[in-house]
Amino acid sequence: MSGNVELRLAYQEERAVELEQQVTRLVGPFRGDERALDVGCGAGALAFALAPHVAEVVGVDESPDLLAAGRERAPANVRLIEGDATALPFEYGEFAVAGTLRVLHHVHRPELVVAELVRVIRRDGRILIVDQLGDVDPLRSLEMDRFERARDPSHTRLLSDADLRGSLDANGLVVSHNEVTREERDLERYLDLVGLTGDERRRVANLAPGGTYQVEIGWYVAHKP
Repeated sequence: MSGNVELRLAYQEERAVELEQQVTRLVGPFRGDERALDVGCGAGALAFALAPHVAEVVGVDESPDLLAAGRERAPANVRLIEGDATALPFEYGEFAVAGTLRVLHHVHRPELVVAELVRVIRRDGRILIVDQLGDVDPLRSLEMDRFERARDPSHTRLLSDADLRGSLDANGLVVSHNEVTREERDLERYLDLVGLTGDERRRVANLAPGGTYQVEIGWYVAHKP
């Protein structure tokens, strides 16, 4: 297991309790018999947060390394499989709850992910979308995107609140709850998570918006009427 995967797992475990509390507060109450889906699950952070409250969780991701790491820690009612977030291997209306956690800014066409979430969720099902938001100042957003892309080439573009709401609305979803939280990221640890070292690390660090990188995280809960 690469060092950055180990660090990602440690970071995920540190935040596990807080994430479960947030998910339960926003998406609950649960009946306990629901089938849930975590799209872009990585090592299973959202899947594990949902698992104590539903009958089954399926997680989908393209990274074999992260999936393998997640499977080692997964509870009995969580299944993690390899797949494409823009072409999910499920039928219409298979899930009562579906979500994606910090994934959309890695996708070239995030609207396809939202469309797939809508396709596989049943009527009156709940969808949770959580992602880092672009700044209201377009120049600030460009600066953040430049840094994020240099740090991690899989980054595409931070979506604004208007972008996300527009995508939900275009897919016929009704937003039942939305909130924005602030998150301070220690720059050195943030660079450690992707394994940057040496000259490349220094180059990327020089693009950062500050020694403590403060971002906004948007939480959106919507349902399919």
